[in-house]
Amino acid sequence: MKKIVRYALAFTMLGAAMGLQSCEDYFDLNDNPNLVPVAPLSALLSTTTHKTGLNSQRVAATTSFFVQYLASPTAGSGTDTYQVTDYTGTWDALYLAMADIYDMRQKGIEEGASDYVGVANVLMSYHLSLVSDLWGDAPYSEGFDNSTLTPGFDTEEELYAEALRLLDEGIAELQKTDSKVVLDDDNDLIHGGDKDAWIKTANALKARLLNKVSKQPSYNPAAVLSAVENSYKSNADDAEMAVFALRNPWAEVARSNASLILGGWLSEQLVDHLNGKTYGVVDPRISRITDRTVTGTYVGTPNGVGNVGPANNTIKDEVYISRNSPLTGEASPLTIVSYAEMKFVEAEAAFRAGDRQRAYTAYLEGIRAHMDKLEVPVAERDAYLSNPAVGVGAANLTLDLIFKEKYVVTYLNPEAWNDARRYNYQYANFTLPANAALPTYIRRLAYPQGETSKNPNTPDSPVLSEPLWWDQ
Repeated sequence: MKKIVRYALAFTMLGAAMGLQSCEDYFDLNDNPNLVPVAPLSALLSTTTHKTGLNSQRVAATTSFFVQYLASPTAGSGTDTYQVTDYTGTWDALYLAMADIYDMRQKGIEEGASDYVGVANVLMSYHLSLVSDLWGDAPYSEGFDNSTLTPGFDTEEELYAEALRLLDEGIAELQKTDSKVVLDDDNDLIHGGDKDAWIKTANALKARLLNKVSKQPSYNPAAVLSAVENSYKSNADDAEMAVFALRNPWAEVARSNASLILGGWLSEQLVDHLNGKTYGVVDPRISRITDRTVTGTYVGTPNGVGNVGPANNTIKDEVYISRNSPLTGEASPLTIVSYAEMKFVEAEAAFRAGDRQRAYTAYLEGIRAHMDKLEVPVAERDAYLSNPAVGVGAANLTLDLIFKEKYVVTYLNPEAWNDARRYNYQYANFTLPANAALPTYIRRLAYPQGETSKNPNTPDSPVLSEPLWWDQ
């Protein structure tokens, strides 16, 4: 019965979210007599945790083309070729979720519910990072208090600092023992009401943020490692959301693809990364990420070119997202941040700090954990880890190897684009999409028309190749 209730709740929330189109619409809801004026904390918790999982996937559905996990089956597609594209739907979904998170935080403060305040801070920090990592400057300080429908834009640096502050404050709130309202197990769709799990996730997100500034003088690997140490201890700690109206949205893409409603084709870059063509070693995770073509091989779609198979999409002669994968099956959870990713954050920070042995140990554990998550048989996992091209030893570990393996771990996760930009897209054999609209790799999105048409404070969009502040 509980599962049925959750699915019904998710369907209701999804329908409501689809009907809302902008921050302006959000404020208009205040006087709607058909809506409950103040939702209870438990309802806000289910809404915000549900939207967080879906928004992570929504953003990844765009950024996965930039890092060449996905490729369009149509030649010259805008998602592939860095054309200016209107992402109003994504902007609205993020801000509508942030409005709900803001309400949960305010209500939590009013009711002395420190548990809810803590979770709200963690979720707000995550959304703030998503927004700023896509567009740069964005509304925040004037965005949610109903004082204006045309909020000013905070700078990227201010948003980054606020995201870190929110995590620290969230951890402090969650460590309190006197919350007057405890987290509702059934309505927490990410961690099931487990405060300790939320503290670990806050530290995982903090480690991400601290590691993201690796190009800046302020980068502090010791601080990154400290956050990692307070985060996840195993795959069981991963922050995931698995409540859907029908099925995992990636599985929905794959299901449509099987019916020739085309989408979700895997890029040649990712497939060659895994099938042995680029690195000379076959990664067994490929069979847990996608299914073989009709010829029994793994063939990807080149970005910007479209499908090149002789059947022109009428048979499966190139590979795409699989409903058989533990990551993208119909009931698979959406992973927001994972233990395997944290091991690679640790590996990078330790490497930059000069601790090669710690970096190497974390590197191997990150691969092992991800393979276990994908249910790779132990013999195949261990054979890959012992391959001389992978198990290189601490003295031979490089940042290139760390980024190479982390690229697989962050498959279909928005964080992959942050890594690609920090790494300057230096993955082996990584090239610009065919017919790219930019002379170099994409570093940001243009502000959406839905915001520019309503908010005169919206800045002019820089060229899409202009780096964000942490990427310089």
